Amino acid sequence: MTPVLISATGVTLIGGGQVAPQALAAALALAPVVMAADSGADTALAHGQGPAAVVGDLDSISDAARRELADVLHPVAEQDSTDFEKCLTRIAAPFVIAVGFSGSRLDHTLAALNALVRRVGPPTVLLAGADAMLACPRRVSADLPAGTRVSLFPMGQATASGTGLRWPVDGIDFAPDGRIGTSNEITGPLDLTVTGPMLLIVPAPHLTTAIEIARG
Repeated sequence: MTPVLISATGVTLIGGGQVAPQALAAALALAPVVMAADSGADTALAHGQGPAAVVGDLDSISDAARRELADVLHPVAEQDSTDFEKCLTRIAAPFVIAVGFSGSRLDHTLAALNALVRRVGPPTVLLAGADAMLACPRRVSADLPAGTRVSLFPMGQATASGTGLRWPVDGIDFAPDGRIGTSNEITGPLDLTVTGPMLLIVPAPHLTTAIEIARG
C-alpha cells in the first residue's frame, strides 16, 4: 500500500470518537504528526489540530471540515476495511498512537482491537479511557513500577510464560471464550514469551513503555 503520510517521528491518529484532551496531549507529546480517520478530522479541528492527512471513505466528515482540509483529503472507497485500517496501511512511521477509536460504538472499538492484533500498519498503541493497549509481541520485556496493573487479553488461542507478574500465567491456555488475564500486577521486571494473538493493556500513564513494547 502506498503511504500517504511518511514521518520520521510517531504519528497521532485521531478517530471520530470522544478524545480526552489529556489523552491527545500525551499522544502529541510523543507523536507530533497528526492524521485523521474520516470524521476524526472534525475531532482534530475541534482540538485545534490541523491533520497532515485525512484518510477514509469520507462518509462522515462534515462539510465544513471537508472544505477546510480539501488539500489533505485521501478518499478510499473500498468497504472491506475500516477507516482505522485504511489509515494504518497508509502510514509509514516508527509508531502510531491512536485516540478516538473507542467509546459509544462498541463495534468500532472491537474492529480497532482486531486491527491491532493483526498488526496492521506500523506498531500501534491505542489509548482508550484509562488504558493503553497494544498487540503483544512474541517477547515482552519492560520495567514497570511494582503494583502497576497489567492485563493480558487473548484475541484467539494464546499462551504466555515468564516472570514479573503477581499471578503467574505459565501453563494457562488463554482464549476469548475461556481463560483471560485481566488485572494482573507487576512485581518486578516483566519478561514474557507470548504465542498467539494477545492484547497487552497497561495504564495510560505508561504510554511511553507501551510504545517501547509495541516497537519491540
